[in-house]
Amino acid sequence: MSDQGRPGPSLARPYAWTEGRTRPAVELAIEALVQTTPEGQSVPFNRASPLSVVTQLCLQPRSMAEIAAYMSVPLQVVRVLVADLLASGWVIVRDTLSEHATWDERHDLLERVLSGLRTL
Repeated sequence: MSDQGRPGPSLARPYAWTEGRTRPAVELAIEALVQTTPEGQSVPFNRASPLSVVTQLCLQPRSMAEIAAYMSVPLQVVRVLVADLLASGWVIVRDTLSEHATWDERHDLLERVLSGLRTL
């Protein structure tokens, strides 16, 4: 229950969305960009399905963190859902940095993130 007497957000639904899984099949960075593929746009999802929500949100590239914020669910839930969509070929995921990124590339990314946070 929240302070106003209303029930707080339920974690049961996200738990059900991931079928109890807490880890994605592949590691996905918080800043990784997700975009729905043409195949993903044509899948006849139930409109209330969390997979449908993710594919609709990702018609334009969105970060994992943005998806979690829009859906008001923990990031780990989004990681599991996106990993499922990725395995089906319904989304593509682009990392912002490779594991071989230079210090300057990493620094530039952090500067962009900091700048974005300041504009909030």
